Amino acid sequence: QVQLVESGGGLVQAGDSLRLSCVASGRTFSNYTMGWFRQAPGKEREFVVCLSASGSSTAYAHFVKGRFTISRDHAKNTVYLQMNSLKPEDTAVYYCAASILKGTTSTSYDYWGQGTQVTVSS
Repeated sequence: QVQLVESGGGLVQAGDSLRLSCVASGRTFSNYTMGWFRQAPGKEREFVVCLSASGSSTAYAHFVKGRFTISRDHAKNTVYLQMNSLKPEDTAVYYCAASILKGTTSTSYDYWGQGTQVTVSS
């Protein structure tokens, strides 16, 4: 089992930045691809970004390229999502997830956090 706990969400204005954190506990963090997904009200959960276990490979959704950056700290068992130039359409609950494989679909991920709300006002 892997337990994931997100933090760092909040209410910001358009153009602001936020950094989300996800702390993992349980099985070996370094074995897992870590991903971020988001779900806006009335919409399906969608892929945002993922980072391979080694940290050498990433995949970004087109709508966050150049604005969001994923990183991980193995010593702290933590993955981060730096979000810059936030837009109102980025408003959603953001979920951290872990997968033994690498993928961009939610079905690829075995473990999920509870989510953290990000609200961007215009």
